[in-house]
Amino acid sequence: MPSTTKDLYEILGVDRNASDAEIKKAFRHKARELHPDVNDSPTAEDEFKELNEAYDVLSDANKRAQYDRFGTIPGAGSQGGPGYVDFEDIFGGFGGMGDIFSTFFGGGARGGRTVSKEGRDMGIGIDVTLEQVASGTKREVVYDRLAPCPDCDGTGLGEDGHEVQCQECGGSGRVVTVQRTFLGDMQSSTTCGACHGTGSVIEGACEECEGQGRVPDRQRVSVEIPAGIRDGQQLKVSGFGEAGMQGASAGDLIVTVRVKPHENFERDGNNLHAAITVPMVQAALGAELEVDGIMEDESVKVKVPAGTQAGDVVRMKGHGLPRLGSDSRGDLFVHVDVRIPKKLSKRERELLEELASEMGEAVSQKKSPLEKIRDAFN
Repeated sequence: MPSTTKDLYEILGVDRNASDAEIKKAFRHKARELHPDVNDSPTAEDEFKELNEAYDVLSDANKRAQYDRFGTIPGAGSQGGPGYVDFEDIFGGFGGMGDIFSTFFGGGARGGRTVSKEGRDMGIGIDVTLEQVASGTKREVVYDRLAPCPDCDGTGLGEDGHEVQCQECGGSGRVVTVQRTFLGDMQSSTTCGACHGTGSVIEGACEECEGQGRVPDRQRVSVEIPAGIRDGQQLKVSGFGEAGMQGASAGDLIVTVRVKPHENFERDGNNLHAAITVPMVQAALGAELEVDGIMEDESVKVKVPAGTQAGDVVRMKGHGLPRLGSDSRGDLFVHVDVRIPKKLSKRERELLEELASEMGEAVSQKKSPLEKIRDAFN
């Protein structure tokens, strides 16, 4: 972890007045030098981590302002802070800037297979509260991906660059080799190492992306969470997955929404369940009580009918969660618990004894202090 006394601008090799674009470019260039896939130095991995953490601060306007003002690293020891999503690509299998650089250096080739130029889908998870489910919300997420190269607009072409057929494989993307064995000639086909199976190469490639048309970058995207969304439901943000190679279509960002448990409400589809404690007399005579609803500043008047028993449920129509894509709401089910007082004043006991007598119920008689002492000794 970097010390709070280290100069993050010096680590990236930029001026303190560097623009966001200059910071991004400096990070990519230094990352290519330090990434363990291309640098055999025993300190390369630590230096790459230090570089990544410096970029994490300086690429975020709020963190950069705090660092410039106080000279300390915000959230040192935790990458990216509360808005950053550290995840594994649920379809591609990589996660974090380090692994994205590994993919970048390898040109996307995996396991000797022919590479598709189209970008892959990526997946992240977002935690939301039940209140945010009720009202809907907008969340900004920050994650790492291969994004279109800003220097060549994703084409992979330099100023005078152009795409030509790969001479190694003749445009097939596969190279056939023949090996002589005692059983005869054995023929095998492998992905072309020159074009990574695409069948074409670029002459005069863009220096920034080395002809791929995409570069590792930290992406910020705003995600709309609709009211009434279910736990585990997925949202698609088109075009914000992995960028395609050389202008090919990008994958999508798949956002899985996770709803946090609530302290006071339990969800059942669009309905909500809550508990309320009602004093004994109010349960017997009936009452109207107010409870907090799930919506902001919502107050729900719960009518407790006379004679309500412990465990009874009062249904409040239209006070549950919104139905997805609709203005209507589910219901709120209030589960009643009747509170029996543990201690009574003298007058309260007299009134209850009168009520018991009126209803023909036998109750235990209150004992004098002397009788209580005798019972204790006996």
